[in-house]
Amino acid sequence: MSQPLALQANAVSAWHGRHQVLHAVNADFEAGRWTCIVGPNGAGKTSLLKVLAGLMDSDGEVLLQGKPLLSYSSRERAMQLAWLGQHDTAGDDLSVYDVVMLGRLPHQHWWNGASAQDREVVEQCLQDRQLSEWRYRSLGSLSGGERQRVLLARAIAVQASVLLMDEPVANADAPHQSDWLNTVKAATRQGGTVVSVLHDLNMALRAERLVVMQRGRVVMQAAAHEPALHECLQQVFEHRLVFHQVQDRWLVLPE
Repeated sequence: MSQPLALQANAVSAWHGRHQVLHAVNADFEAGRWTCIVGPNGAGKTSLLKVLAGLMDSDGEVLLQGKPLLSYSSRERAMQLAWLGQHDTAGDDLSVYDVVMLGRLPHQHWWNGASAQDREVVEQCLQDRQLSEWRYRSLGSLSGGERQRVLLARAIAVQASVLLMDEPVANADAPHQSDWLNTVKAATRQGGTVVSVLHDLNMALRAERLVVMQRGRVVMQAAAHEPALHECLQQVFEHRLVFHQVQDRWLVLPE
C-alpha cells in the first residue's frame, strides 16, 4: 500500500537570472517519512527545496497535502511548512528565547501576542535541544554550529506537518549531528514529514528515501537501501564512491 504524499513537485522549472537551475522536475515526498535530496554541487538541490517551500518562483506546480501550494494563504503555509535554510538570517541582537519564539508567529494574532501554549512550546524546544542556559544570550554571540541549533529549535517550534531543511548539520559536531537525527526520527514517528538537503552521503543514507539530482533534474527516487540507488549515486558522483554494508547500515567512502 503506497504512502500518502505530503509534497509533490510536478514539472517544476526554475531560473537564477537567465540560468535555468531546475528542468521540469517531478518529485514525490511521502507523508510521515524522512526524504533526503542529494547530488553533486550545482545539481539544483537547494533550488528544489526553496521551490517546495514557496521561497523561489517557478513554473510547474507544487502540491502540499494534495492542494496547490499557491492556494494556501501565507499564514496557512507558514503553519504547514517549517523552513531551516543553510544561511538563514535572524536578528543577531535577538535573544535565543526570542528567536525560538519566532517559530510561533504563525499561531499568534498581533493583538494577543504569545499565548501560554506558545511559551510552553518554546520552553520545551529549548529544553529538548539543551538551549535553556542560553535563553538570554544574543544570537550573534553564538558559533555557527550553536546558531544552527537555535534555528532548528525555531523551526521545530512551528509544529508544522512538513519540515524542510537545507544542510542542517553543516556546522554541527558529532554529538549534535546525533541529536539532529533523533529530532528527525521523533518528528516522523509523530507523523511529520522531513525533507532535507545533505552533502554528507553517510548521513543522507540514514533517511528512508533519497531523491538523487544531477544538472537540475531528478534522476532517481528510491529507498536508501536499494542497490539501484547506490549505482545511481556512483554514476552522478563519477564512480568515485565505495559502498560498505556494516550490519544494517551503509557507509560511503571516497574511492
